Amino acid sequence: MSPTQPGTAPTPPVVVAGVDGSEQSVAALRWADYLATACGGRTLVVAVWQANTASALLGEGWSPLPSDWDPQAIVQTELRHVLEDYYGKDLPAGVEARVEEGNPARVLMDLSKDAQVLVVGSRGHGGFASLLLGSVSAACAEHAKCPVLVVHGDRPPPGGGARHAGGVVG
Repeated sequence: MSPTQPGTAPTPPVVVAGVDGSEQSVAALRWADYLATACGGRTLVVAVWQANTASALLGEGWSPLPSDWDPQAIVQTELRHVLEDYYGKDLPAGVEARVEEGNPARVLMDLSKDAQVLVVGSRGHGGFASLLLGSVSAACAEHAKCPVLVVHGDRPPPGGGARHAGGVVG
């Protein structure tokens, strides 16, 4: 938890979830939401895209990407779908979603430097292919400044459900 100045309200703890659309990252979101609810905090859901991912797709025989290709918008749309599938149309209070550009491990570690915990899936390659890989979870586990939960498998947290206005539901 972040320190506060005298006379100010304490900042609620933050649990950061790295999401790339894969089943593992959705499991990480489920655990992050559970942990944030359990500690009276908020959930920061982060999808990261990397500009050089596009250049990796342009091998020999591939045509250039269209001039209107917008990876930021694509990832925002995909993240919105993940969040709607998990929470419903509206994000509950205490949940924030962001799309960031950069090295996924570095972005997640930077955003979680003051977090209660960082939660990531053990491997990615889901709907946002190549954006959050197993190497990201390994780098975060080794170098993050906060505790890191790497979610393996699909076992849900106790109660297992999403946060809604009435709390955690099963």
